[in-house]
Amino acid sequence: MHEVDVVVLGGGAAGLFCAGIAGQRGLKVLVLDHSEKVAEKIRISGGGRSNFTNTDVTAANFISDNPRFARSALAGFTPAQFVALVKKHGIGFHEKHRGQLFCDNSAEDLIQMLLRECDAGGVERWHGCAIQQVRYAEAPGNYEVDTPRGPVRSRALVVATGGLSIPKIGASDLGYRLARQFSLPLVTPRPALVPLRFDEAAWAPFARLAGLSLPVEISTGSKKAGMRFREDLLFTHRGLSGPGVLQISSYWQEGSPIALNLAPDLDLAAHLRQAKNHSRKRIANELAALLPARLADTWVELGSAWGHDWQRPVNEASDRALNALAERLSHWELTPIGTEGYRKAEVTAGGVDTRALSGQTMESRQPGLYFIGEVVDVTGWLGGYNFQWAWASAHACAQGLAAKLQHSS
Repeated sequence: MHEVDVVVLGGGAAGLFCAGIAGQRGLKVLVLDHSEKVAEKIRISGGGRSNFTNTDVTAANFISDNPRFARSALAGFTPAQFVALVKKHGIGFHEKHRGQLFCDNSAEDLIQMLLRECDAGGVERWHGCAIQQVRYAEAPGNYEVDTPRGPVRSRALVVATGGLSIPKIGASDLGYRLARQFSLPLVTPRPALVPLRFDEAAWAPFARLAGLSLPVEISTGSKKAGMRFREDLLFTHRGLSGPGVLQISSYWQEGSPIALNLAPDLDLAAHLRQAKNHSRKRIANELAALLPARLADTWVELGSAWGHDWQRPVNEASDRALNALAERLSHWELTPIGTEGYRKAEVTAGGVDTRALSGQTMESRQPGLYFIGEVVDVTGWLGGYNFQWAWASAHACAQGLAAKLQHSS
């Protein structure tokens, strides 16, 4: 029987970071991961350069059934603290957009940093090692994990197994199964930061816009209770993607519409009425001076389906028709039939219910069992927030492990 203080299940961002800190605090730590490749999600993130945090992080940037839960961990380990570690390891980075920090060279630099931190703490790592069974012996307070390399006994078990997103790189439901095994509640997992799909027939007129990107305002829900983002939108053959859509997808409820303002910085009605006074160009040509030409052409052609004739010179159009065109472009309401699923989702929303966890240490109400990172019902916005949650929850957990296990040893 191999014996350690802590077994960390999952060798991704949260698991490696937690293991490194706990090891450096004097604990004997073993990381188990069923995948041969370490931290694959870091490797593919941010176009291979890993958007590893955001300079401006608050609990408001996260979704959870228990919104206040993340505050303690996020305050306990800030983006500035992670940036200091990145600098300490000599990794170049840059800010790309709205506080998003990326590696200058490659996400591999970040992975090697985490591995060096693990090495500094004497952390053992068994990769390509499936977790077969987990047991808890209440009397000594130990966990036993069966693996192909033999059984392992530990005083604490940290579940950092991630969610269900991107199955091709090894996503697993192990964390959710362990939560159920120990009678911990789950918030139903669902794909998040994911493209949206529409009915094929209804989407046919817009499929020709595939590849077109433009800045929009996108919203869901009521004006008071809904969410709203100003980000880029990307048309696809099956629906909508791009940063704005990924952001709103985490808030979208099945069966409800989303609303798009395709010209958020323009008063289209005023522009068209002004053009009517001095121009004989076709409406599509006037629109093309304000919006991408492909979008302008598509909207004008769809006028008849919406009860308007927009295929005429702007000076011949009625104010009512021009106002209707502007309204269609600035408040386009449409209802997705679903998402592109876990295959295209960047993260998984939902997960282990935080009401069963300590916000200070990430320990569950099952003694010695901890959950960190994506497996927990805390989901960040696009832009480095989910990695910051991984670092912050891992740090809180490692500090909690050290305080508990060193005190009891």
